Amino acid sequence: MMKKYFAGTLLLALVLLRLVNAQAQTTKPANLSERVAATVMTIWKDSLVMQPGKPVKWAYDEGVVLEGLTNIWKRTGDGRYFKFIQKSMDHFVQKDGSIRMYRPDEYNIDHIKNGRILLTLHKVTGQEKYYKAATLLRSQLNTHPRTKEGGFWHKKIYPYQMWLDGLYMGQPFYTEYAATFNEPAAYDDIANQFIYMENHARDPKTGLLYHGWDESKQQKWADKKTGLSPHFWGRAMGWYGMGLVDVLENFPEKHPKRAELLKILSRFATAVESVQDKKSGVWYQILDKPTGKGNYLEASASNMFVYALAKGVRMGYLPAKYEAVAKRGYAGIQKEFIKVDEQGLTNLHGTVSVAGLGGNPYRDGSYEYYLSEKVVVNDPKGVGAFLLAANEMELRDIPQVGKGKTILLDGYFNNEYMKNAAGQTIPFHYKWEEMDNNGFSLLGEHARYRGAKTEELKAAPTAANLQKASVYIIVDPDTEKETAKPNYVRPEHVAAISQWVNNGGVLLLMANDQNNAELDKFNTLAAAFGIQFKKELKNPVTGNQYDMGKIMVPANHPILKNGKQLYLKEISTLDLKAPAKSTLDHKGDVVMATAKVGKGTVFAVGDPWLYNEYTDGRKLPAEYQNFEAGNDLIAWLLQQASAK
Repeated sequence: MMKKYFAGTLLLALVLLRLVNAQAQTTKPANLSERVAATVMTIWKDSLVMQPGKPVKWAYDEGVVLEGLTNIWKRTGDGRYFKFIQKSMDHFVQKDGSIRMYRPDEYNIDHIKNGRILLTLHKVTGQEKYYKAATLLRSQLNTHPRTKEGGFWHKKIYPYQMWLDGLYMGQPFYTEYAATFNEPAAYDDIANQFIYMENHARDPKTGLLYHGWDESKQQKWADKKTGLSPHFWGRAMGWYGMGLVDVLENFPEKHPKRAELLKILSRFATAVESVQDKKSGVWYQILDKPTGKGNYLEASASNMFVYALAKGVRMGYLPAKYEAVAKRGYAGIQKEFIKVDEQGLTNLHGTVSVAGLGGNPYRDGSYEYYLSEKVVVNDPKGVGAFLLAANEMELRDIPQVGKGKTILLDGYFNNEYMKNAAGQTIPFHYKWEEMDNNGFSLLGEHARYRGAKTEELKAAPTAANLQKASVYIIVDPDTEKETAKPNYVRPEHVAAISQWVNNGGVLLLMANDQNNAELDKFNTLAAAFGIQFKKELKNPVTGNQYDMGKIMVPANHPILKNGKQLYLKEISTLDLKAPAKSTLDHKGDVVMATAKVGKGTVFAVGDPWLYNEYTDGRKLPAEYQNFEAGNDLIAWLLQQASAK
């Protein structure tokens, strides 16, 4: 009996083991960026490190980590990342907008870096304290000491010095603030920082940039003729490259100095490719001395180069040939630096803890100095750069169905305005750039991830201005309570849009309930495609009783393949006639419909249900899948459209 018992137990154990292994094989592991992000949120639960008796500093490296998490949040729609970001910054930002541990009179350019996270928090939440804190950092730049030609000193304690690091610490925030609060005069100053640095620090033979430049030529590390430090430090070049691509993202397309920034980035990319290690695919601590005694492959610089090159290609700043450089680098990073520990945490090895110039004890910038600093596991500078690089590379997994296609978002029929925190009048409500609950910023991000361009049409639609559009979205046309003089749909608009659809255009109509959208005149457009938005309010929701707004998508839906449990609150449903057909019903009502008209396609829904409030993971319970459904819909619309 005993033998039979053990045999039975052994057989049961083997069966259970096979079931566990089968489950593990069918469960798709999280992306690498998300696995390292999980490490971050495990080992740095509160503002990187909080040790008894050791106050946490206001430091740039936290900003790098949080920026990496921000990008993962935008890609995944997982609200846990945003909550972690906000909690981390709330450790420092007080109710009055002051910042604990920050002293403006230190004039440290490093302390500007976290301003980008503050801008994100303000844009998403609308909380004034984040605006005040970001504006406090912006005000430092007004009086920050400069070189004679106008370059920002790295720190007050490092007079007359510009370091490559500082271009990343200050300029992306400076640019985003200028773009957000309309400071056009700032762009010349921003571009000049890169121009000055390259003019002084670029080596004409290698194209690499020296770590630092001392205008006074008084530092021991500075060459007496050039004022330059003696070596090409990897991470310094990495900071510079990341700063360039992040600045370009918010730098005006038509500004005369944009072309020069693109040329600087091109020269940077050429130099970085030339010193990529052919065997490993990554880069050395001292870039131009791969065989130097004690030199080693370094993680943070490698992550930064991959991020800068990959983003540069994706955004169209660099030619496609650098995609291969980034891919080799990323493969090398995974092989050389990523390891899983006994607790199952995914860790980044191989980052130099610090490297600087001058100070006390004095850092002389020698080869021996750069190799003397400790190499550590999970240094936040390296981890933050890895999150940025990994997320950027994982965007490559998204099918590029939008290449060569433009999505126009209507800003004519939906034309509302508000005052921002600076007292400026700005458009709002369902805008691409709007990151708060009312905006379409996340939807726009994912359209661009698929290769599409996103633009706004602020004029009335005509045959001429619709010609470049592959997809045209009209959302929630204004009533008189929303806009003093609403732009109503007129017969000439119906004619222009109908002809455009017939010729192959893809139209998305998103109405609202009768209390929140103008439906009479909007329906004259919808009627051209066999659709009518009913003057009603369905799916009312009381408080947080989200089930009242739940709509289920049937299996094998041709459009909504991943988003199956949806949330649509206070909607109008649809009446249809040919050529329109229902694509989603709920409780006997048509909620979504499509129509094939000539060469074109129309999709209609009685709610703007894909705005940030219901897609960015901060409000809805996790079981609702508006985020996934929005990605399904954008992909489908782009697949129906032809390139222009």
